[in-house]
Amino acid sequence: MDLPDGIRKFGFRKWYQRELMQSHAHLVLLFLCAIGLLATFEVFNRSAPWTEQAFDVGALLLLVAVGVWSLRRYLFLLIHAEQVANQAVCERCKTYGRLNLLKESRTGHQVTVRCKKCENEWPISH
Repeated sequence: MDLPDGIRKFGFRKWYQRELMQSHAHLVLLFLCAIGLLATFEVFNRSAPWTEQAFDVGALLLLVAVGVWSLRRYLFLLIHAEQVANQAVCERCKTYGRLNLLKESRTGHQVTVRCKKCENEWPISH
């Protein structure tokens, strides 16, 4: 979910939690693909008919593709959430994650937030 929409709908802390959960769901998918790859290697037999070998190779390629995609998605979501979380600390009162969304930039890569505790405003780039 996009950062401005997530802050508006759930608040910053819930948005951050949801990003981490989504990221780790991709890690679980990667783990399942690794298990599938090991199983595919186990059932592959060179003396089997060529159709069965082609099916095994197709399954292997599909598992590799899904695994690479899920690894990239896991890392992207995790790094994005951490970069935003590092900027979610109020400089004045050092409060973490208690903020309101004020406005988003026209380019969509920066939001202005306000601390709920001391009313300090600062930009967060994402």
